[in-house]
Amino acid sequence: MTDVTTMQRPPAEVRYADELRRLRETDSDPRPPGWALSLRAARRFIIGDERAGITRKFVGDPSLIDRALVSLATSRGLMLVGEPGTAKSLLSELLAAAVSGDSTLTIQGGAATTEDQIKYSWNYALLVADGPSTRSLVPAPLLRGMSEGKVVRFEEITRCPLEVQDCLLSPLSDRVMAVPELTGPEAMVFATEGFNIIATANTRDRGVNEMSSALKRRFNFETVFPIADLSTELSLVEAEASALLRRSGVTAAPRRDVLEVLVTAFRELRVGQTARGDSMDRLTSVMSTAEAVSVAHAVGLRGWFLRGEAGTAEDVVSCLAGTAAKDSPEDLAKLRRYLEQQVRGRRGTQWKALYDARHLLPG
Repeated sequence: MTDVTTMQRPPAEVRYADELRRLRETDSDPRPPGWALSLRAARRFIIGDERAGITRKFVGDPSLIDRALVSLATSRGLMLVGEPGTAKSLLSELLAAAVSGDSTLTIQGGAATTEDQIKYSWNYALLVADGPSTRSLVPAPLLRGMSEGKVVRFEEITRCPLEVQDCLLSPLSDRVMAVPELTGPEAMVFATEGFNIIATANTRDRGVNEMSSALKRRFNFETVFPIADLSTELSLVEAEASALLRRSGVTAAPRRDVLEVLVTAFRELRVGQTARGDSMDRLTSVMSTAEAVSVAHAVGLRGWFLRGEAGTAEDVVSCLAGTAAKDSPEDLAKLRRYLEQQVRGRRGTQWKALYDARHLLPG
């Protein structure tokens, strides 16, 4: 078994095991059948409770959490949609940890995802020796979730072919899955209390493999929006980047003034408008909060391991290039124009350093 202390990113139920334990011990509210926590306790786990020492884990509209939890308590699945980097996967992980105490029953959608990876497969040595049986059956996340009464996470569902997506129809509508290779009672797997599905999809993938109307009817859709407030996004990036840097062996905390420049630049490049209201080129690359955290992490690593200090605005320019040029070569030119036209003349030491370091962009 993997040592938790060496995991790069333990699952939510491991990272917040103490909080989940305390919530379970003090949770006297009614719980939906099969749930590890009540709705109110699950809500506190996700949005935080300062008086009880429960940290805030998701920055967003609390009413979204309420609607998501209610959806999971019904007979419909929960579909989280939104722009890339809006923490849909994090929210699905937190919801699964709160409801089931286990967020690891995860299906990663993609063009090569098959029904076997979703439902079940076979141990072919046992299959040849004994024929189809429960002993030779290898359960995948969906079968395990139904049998154990747990939430199953389906990431990037619209990246899967339509016929693969539609294997969820019976588990969601009738709460049953057929195993035609078996006979008798074992040929049908009936979901136990607590089972449900959380799926995520990026709005940028809309039209890649659009879900069938039959499958859409079996989900409640919730949109996860980008963080609207600068100070909230800045605090989140600071907290997440600091945690990542500590795990990476960096003891120098990220500089707040550098992060403020970084987050402001991300927000302006994301929406195509400066904080003053001036129009500018918008990047086609994803300039999300998650990407900002990744760049802030890289800035801290660069500053610490190359110079023994916290990262600077110059490091921001060096690290931005890999983020800006992912989708289109034009984005690098847009970033260059942003530094030359929009950053020039702004007040503050770090803004001036950002402008002066524009020559570090490649090309």
